[in-house]
Amino acid sequence: MTAGKTAADAEAEEELLRRLKSFEGRPAATAARAKDPVNEPMIRHWCEAMGDTNPAYTGPGATAPPTMLQAWTMGGLSGHTSRATAHDELFALLDAAGCTSVVATDCEQEYLRPLRPGDTVTFDAVIESVSPRKTTKLGSGHFVTTRMDVHANGELAGTHRFRILKYAPVAKRPPKPEAAGPRRPRPVVNRDNQGFWDGVREHKLLIQRCTACATLRFPWLPGCNACSSPDWDTVEASGAGTVFSYVVMHHPPFPAFDPPYAVALVELAEGVRVIGNITGVPYDKVRIGLPVRLEFLRVDDALELPVFRAEAG
Repeated sequence: MTAGKTAADAEAEEELLRRLKSFEGRPAATAARAKDPVNEPMIRHWCEAMGDTNPAYTGPGATAPPTMLQAWTMGGLSGHTSRATAHDELFALLDAAGCTSVVATDCEQEYLRPLRPGDTVTFDAVIESVSPRKTTKLGSGHFVTTRMDVHANGELAGTHRFRILKYAPVAKRPPKPEAAGPRRPRPVVNRDNQGFWDGVREHKLLIQRCTACATLRFPWLPGCNACSSPDWDTVEASGAGTVFSYVVMHHPPFPAFDPPYAVALVELAEGVRVIGNITGVPYDKVRIGLPVRLEFLRVDDALELPVFRAEAG
């Protein structure tokens, strides 16, 4: 028995699982009929949406893409029937147990024969399994797996297994109060750019240099984009540069930022280009070719960023 769970809780959980397990093997649909036969317009729309230009799906002798298997069984917004199904009963039981949210987790398909325009599609569905309670990051709940056998003109064409999680969502924690207003978004630091941010903490703007061909590169990359060598070292930027291009941000407003402000693509003296904020002049005075100098701006107690201050004159 887990900590915090009483004997009564454990008994209730066992009874719920017993009732859930009673749905295993129950049919969710029997000899249900697709609303439309397999048809070329629906195949065309599917292929256009997926960007699939395979010639097997057009012209005389066309077949439907195999992954459309479930599409022919869907009932649309109006569904297939107004009668309650085993699925409805199962989901009502889970809802009553607090598992009010649902997310699709995975599906498996097996193709036995191609579907062709004109085929009449029927299908049988069965609730294959209901898992014991599982705990996920979304919350705790039960995985429900449904198997659907799809027939074309009475011949088995494929099998579709669809698994969902019905769960009780984790209560959201209230956001921590900000001590001095909202914080800037944190940069994404990974193994490929860790050295750059280590340099920033030391007030250095480090540029990668390929040790095979001496090409400088920025932003940081795991390999040289000139010769593909994975070997590199760094050089420290002098800090001098000019505005190569820029934008003035007016919208949308975002916490921790105070628009309007200028963001520039700065060409460093070393030849690489870096994106950063322009300080020292009003946003409407930033111009292409404006000389700038690197400086480091502390935006809060845990974050310092490289920015560029406009040079006098």
